[in-house]
Amino acid sequence: MIDFQTFQELNRLYADYAAALDNQEWEKWPEFFVEDCVYKVQARENYERNLPLCLIDFESKGMLKDRINGATDTMYHDPYYQRHVVGVPCLLSVSDDVIRCEANYAVFRTQPSQPTTVFNVGRYIDEIVRTADGLKLRSRICVYDSELIPNSLIYPI
Repeated sequence: MIDFQTFQELNRLYADYAAALDNQEWEKWPEFFVEDCVYKVQARENYERNLPLCLIDFESKGMLKDRINGATDTMYHDPYYQRHVVGVPCLLSVSDDVIRCEANYAVFRTQPSQPTTVFNVGRYIDEIVRTADGLKLRSRICVYDSELIPNSLIYPI
């Protein structure tokens, strides 16, 4: 069990994460993670079968920074906006140094001249640790429900 203040910090972490991505503040994204972190985007079928194949599999904050650099400075794509709707985190376990939790998410994508579409739906499976700078993600696995992702996955989920 965690105290009320820690639960509020956990909710703030989830809200700030979604807001940074929705506001296209890409440079903030790696700062939600510790240096030695894991970030994966994986199909539900592979996750549930314990199969290793992922769309994205990063193993450090440096890799997250490289992804943002690539997505913003070297890739060309039609402009679009994302909007994250994230559920309240559900605690799975709490130890002295790690909070394990998950939350459902839905990501909507809007291209300026197109109707909004559902881009990706699933759940975050997280390990969160307390640092001198507050709560940070040690691991985030984005387990998406569909076997397909329309177009391409450019920005973080």
